[in-house]
Amino acid sequence: MSEPVTLIAGPTASGKSALALRLAERDNAWIVNADSMQVYADLDVLTARPAAADLARTRHLLYGHVDAAEPYSVARWLDDVAGVLGAARACGQPLVIVGGTGLYFRALLGGLSKVPPIPEDIRTRIRAEAVAAATGALHARLAALDPAMAVRLEPGDTQRIARALEVMEATGRSLNAWQKESGDSLIGPTARRLVLAPPRPWLHARIAERFSTMVAQGAIGETRRLLARDLDPALPAMKAIGLRELGNLDGTPECLAHAIERATTETRRYAKRQETFFRGQLGDWPRLDPSDSAAWRAAAF
Repeated sequence: MSEPVTLIAGPTASGKSALALRLAERDNAWIVNADSMQVYADLDVLTARPAAADLARTRHLLYGHVDAAEPYSVARWLDDVAGVLGAARACGQPLVIVGGTGLYFRALLGGLSKVPPIPEDIRTRIRAEAVAAATGALHARLAALDPAMAVRLEPGDTQRIARALEVMEATGRSLNAWQKESGDSLIGPTARRLVLAPPRPWLHARIAERFSTMVAQGAIGETRRLLARDLDPALPAMKAIGLRELGNLDGTPECLAHAIERATTETRRYAKRQETFFRGQLGDWPRLDPSDSAAWRAAAF
């Protein structure tokens, strides 16, 4: 008997949540979040979390359950989702696990590598250096010490670069090597899987439209409230796309238009990184083009 779990991955703004809701209503399933930013309570509008009307239609789990001051990680998500899976299996409850964070899906299917605990002095020092380093400098340092990891990370991805550096310093071994050691999958081989793979022009148009909608729905106020908390800028929640751009407005329409343009560009770059990950790590999953209206209407498992 196949496991009543459906996995839906895809880039931002590709329609994952809409498809998850359709399948969940059909199967009377719970929807489980697999997006690393939608876990934060402070980031509702900026992460396009499901609206209240959608939340009322079926049960949603692991959305907005973490304070922005907490450094939530893939390991914590794996613990959280393991609890959800256990509860669902105990009562035969179908699940739809949906999101755009590829590392979450990889951990779900292959477990986490057994990296030893990093000494706190090393972690603290490298995280402080990451905050102070000039753009690109931290990546150049990683490239010299651990080229295998450096080629996998964008120069601006300071959080993951810092992680790779601390692992290399603490263990003398590349994080890439640790990650190749597979763990245990939490999902059985019969779980249904799908990656949304839209044409890039269609996705870019959706991204632009969605960010403008976010602004209309209160993204500026949400940004101001979060920045007013004066949290550590190195925290994952403080890396949300749009936070920096909307946090520097001067009140003029021209400044807002420029901020929207910059945030839209950053979102497009993020979507490209997601697509690259899905092709490389989830290459055997079936693909669905959400811009194909006939295929979209017929999408089912």
